[in-house]
Amino acid sequence: MKNEVDIASIIDKINAFVNEREWEKYHTPKNLAISMSIEANELLEIFQWENPSFQEIKNDKEKLRNVSHEIADILIYLLRFIYKLDLNLEKIVIEKLRINEEKYPVEKCRGKPDKYFAYSKEKQG
Repeated sequence: MKNEVDIASIIDKINAFVNEREWEKYHTPKNLAISMSIEANELLEIFQWENPSFQEIKNDKEKLRNVSHEIADILIYLLRFIYKLDLNLEKIVIEKLRINEEKYPVEKCRGKPDKYFAYSKEKQG
């Protein structure tokens, strides 16, 4: 399943929402970073004391709605941060994937959850 997304249009809607409320002055790097963290923790709170599968979440309409709202909150702050820094989303994601490809070589890390330093050429010991 491929989702076609018009990021620029979404950012325009977010900016309009912020501007209508005169919240621009509150959207500092610190405040946006804190807000993303808070919303990510609200997403985590949904799973406190349980560990549902993706299919179980899809089958539970209320849980799916709650999860999607928290994901949207995180994304709103993230897109706002990207906008404020004039970053190119595609460029930064591709760049980071290239870095991660080097940090996590397939032949060394397939099926393993270790942190990148476990795969470094020079093992610390």
